[in-house]
Amino acid sequence: MFFRRERQREITFDDRIAELRKQGFSADSVGSGKVRASRKGCAALISNAEGKPVVGISGILVGAEVAILVDGGYQKFFQTPDGHKYPALATHLKALHDFMEDLNEGLGLESYYNTSLGSTCESHMYDRVKDRDRGISHQPWEK
Repeated sequence: MFFRRERQREITFDDRIAELRKQGFSADSVGSGKVRASRKGCAALISNAEGKPVVGISGILVGAEVAILVDGGYQKFFQTPDGHKYPALATHLKALHDFMEDLNEGLGLESYYNTSLGSTCESHMYDRVKDRDRGISHQPWEK
């Protein structure tokens, strides 16, 4: 009698998305191998990178758009792709943090220490470094 280990089944991108649906997420295809997963007012775009899921932008749903978290230096905002800004409330940040934790767990991704502490921003728009890399130097008192 010989004991053999079973071959591990490789989990595909579609299997991971199906697992998200079982956990209560709604997952809609947005074309070109991307899926928009959403639940309780939060959403994230997930792309297929060689069979592995990669979470792209994430934020709250404002209408049909995903508003990303932006750090203004003095306050956090949610900014839509068309440029509208909405102040981020504590309830929004808590919901987004819980959503991202559940999403990463559902996709089988690793959870890192710095992202487990709280919300991370996609973009930082501090007033003194805005346009710094473009060679445009404006002082705060200049308009």
